[in-house]
Amino acid sequence: MKKNRAVGIVAIAVAAIVVIGAAAVLVPIPAQAAEPALQGTLTIAGSTTVMPICLEQARLMKDVHPGIKVSVSGGGSGHGVKAAGAGDIDIGMVSRDLRAEEIEMFPDLKPVVIGIDSVAIVVHPNNPVAELTTETAAKIFAGEITNWKEVGGTDNPIRIITREEGSGTRDTFEEFVMEPFERTIAGAAFVKPSNGEIRATVIGDELAIGYLSLGFLVPALKAVAIDGVEPTFENVHAGRYPIMRNLLLVTHGEPDELERAFIDFALGETGQTVVEEMGYMRVIPPVAEVPEEPEVPEVPEIQEVPEVPEVPGFGAVFAIAGLLAIAAYAMHRKRK
Repeated sequence: MKKNRAVGIVAIAVAAIVVIGAAAVLVPIPAQAAEPALQGTLTIAGSTTVMPICLEQARLMKDVHPGIKVSVSGGGSGHGVKAAGAGDIDIGMVSRDLRAEEIEMFPDLKPVVIGIDSVAIVVHPNNPVAELTTETAAKIFAGEITNWKEVGGTDNPIRIITREEGSGTRDTFEEFVMEPFERTIAGAAFVKPSNGEIRATVIGDELAIGYLSLGFLVPALKAVAIDGVEPTFENVHAGRYPIMRNLLLVTHGEPDELERAFIDFALGETGQTVVEEMGYMRVIPPVAEVPEEPEVPEVPEIQEVPEVPEVPGFGAVFAIAGLLAIAAYAMHRKRK
C-alpha cells in the first residue's frame, strides 16, 4: 500500500512538471521592437572647400539611413558661420578657425574639426616660376611686384586671382602670407567665388597667379614652392610647409539627433576615408587592419529554431500525457 502511494505521488509530481513545462512552451515570447529609423532633413552650407567632402559624405550616409534628406550648398565660410549662428541652416561648413568676432556674435556655435587642409599658390604650368619666398608672394598679391620678369619669369604683367572676403581660403592665405608682412591683397585683383573658379581661371591664363585648397590641385596647375618647400600634405603634416588650416562643421548649440548623426558619420571610418580621398588630411586615424588568420574549416550554419505555434503541438502532447498519468493513477486507486 505504501509502495502504491509512493508511486502515485511520483506520478502526480511528474505530471505537474510536464504540465508546467508545456504551459511555458506555449507562452509566446514578444518580439523585440526594431530601432526607429533615422529620418528628417538637414541643410548644410558654407565653405566651398568643405562642400565636396560633405556632398560625398551625405550621399554615403543616405545608403545607411535612406529616410534622411541632406541639402549641401556653398556660399563661403563666412556664410556658413552666419547662417548656422542665426539658425537658418543646420550645419555650417568652415575652412578656418572661428574668428574672435564670430565667437562674440554667436557664442553658442559648436565647431567640430573633420579634416585638415593647406593652401597652395598656383600658376599656369607654362610659367617658369616654380618657387617664391613668402615675402615675395605677399608683395605680388599686394600689387607691389607687377611683372613676372621681376621674379624670374617672362616679361609679362602678373594677373592676380583671389577669393572674396569672408572666404576661409582667403582668410588662411592672408593670415600666413599677407599679415606677417603687413600687406593686404590688391584692390585690382580679380575676385572669384570658389576654389573651382580659381582653378579654372589659372588653368586658362598663363599670366595668372592664385591660391586654392590643396584638395583642388590638379596636374593642369603648377603649385609653387614657398621658401623652398613644396606644398604637399607630407610637408604640411611634418610641419615644413607653413600654411595649414582646420576644416570645420559648426552647429548652433549642441547638435540635435540628426546633426549629431551626420557629424558622427563624418568622423567615422567611411567619412574620414572621404576626407582622405578628396585630398585632405583626416583627423581620425584609419582603423587598423586585422591580420589575416589561417583558414579554419567551415562550421555548419546553425538553423534558427522555429517559433513554437500557439496551437496544440508537442507541448500539448506532453500536457495530455501528464493528465493521462493522473487519470491512470486515479483509476488504480479506485480499483484498490
